[in-house]
Amino acid sequence: MSSSTQFSPVIQQLHSRKSTPYSISILKVPRLLLLPPISLNCSRIHLDFKVKAQVLENHHEGGIDDSPASVELQPISGESQFDRIIADAQQVDESVVILWMANWCRKCIYLKPKLEKLAADYFPRTRFYSVDVNNVPHKLVVRAGVTKMPTVQLWRDGKKQAEVIGGNKAYLVVSEVRDMIENEDNL
Repeated sequence: MSSSTQFSPVIQQLHSRKSTPYSISILKVPRLLLLPPISLNCSRIHLDFKVKAQVLENHHEGGIDDSPASVELQPISGESQFDRIIADAQQVDESVVILWMANWCRKCIYLKPKLEKLAADYFPRTRFYSVDVNNVPHKLVVRAGVTKMPTVQLWRDGKKQAEVIGGNKAYLVVSEVRDMIENEDNL
């Protein structure tokens, strides 16, 4: 850090700490990459801050938190797979959250990584999946009652219990999905 640039005390403290590759590699930070700075501006410092902030966030008194930072939404590619997932969840008394999306839908693309982070909060008691409506039979989309993208549905006991149609900003949809999951016993 140059002496002419002013940074907050938090950033200065984080930048002064030297973390080893080992301390970062044992954390589950799947999509955070260390890239060399593109220019001579502060981009490297901000990138270092993000990595170190993740390290501090996942570290607590008992050691390192080994829960995942995000859980990839498993794709559903057909009607038989959909039926099997719903039946398996019913047998073990789990809920299933399904994101119905399209690869051309901008709101779907923005929502998916945020739902992957939400999925980590409920892993493993609630499973999260995604369905690209362009890659499955239209019969399945109609059967699930999906009319708009993105649609997030909660399935339990082999039936659709609730849904959120995501026409809002992604953080609002995630909040509604969280409420839907938390209130599933009241459905």
